[in-house]
Amino acid sequence: MLRDRLNENLKVAIRNKDQRSVCTIRLILAALKDRDICARGRGEEVNETDILNMLQSMIKQRLDSIALYEQGCRMDLAEQEQEEVEIIKSFLPHQMDRGEIESAVDSVIGEIKAAGLKDMGRVMAALRARYAGQMDFGRASQMAKARLA
Repeated sequence: MLRDRLNENLKVAIRNKDQRSVCTIRLILAALKDRDICARGRGEEVNETDILNMLQSMIKQRLDSIALYEQGCRMDLAEQEQEEVEIIKSFLPHQMDRGEIESAVDSVIGEIKAAGLKDMGRVMAALRARYAGQMDFGRASQMAKARLA
């Protein structure tokens, strides 16, 4: 389970005195705890898919920050963010490349018999359900939109 892996990696990072990993994993665990509290208030629980989506969201935030830091010539901060991205990525499953994403999009479009842009929501929902944590949904959305247009 991903929670167990996060906690175990935190212990290892603390033992190895890897400060960047310790801070990043603690950030992940804090975000996860926050989601647990919100979900508990609604009578739900956070599952693996939700955790994977959260990790992808954290990566996207850091990539946006890297771009801004590079524009501001703050390479030291951009480098720190990149290190965090690599640590977060280590908890995600294999990421699909462009060809695999295209194949998955085509497959889902065929299976649900999507005919136009009005079916875009159904396509993306099916992709998110099947490939959580494995693909860049921004890229998948662009591909699906191009095929359905």
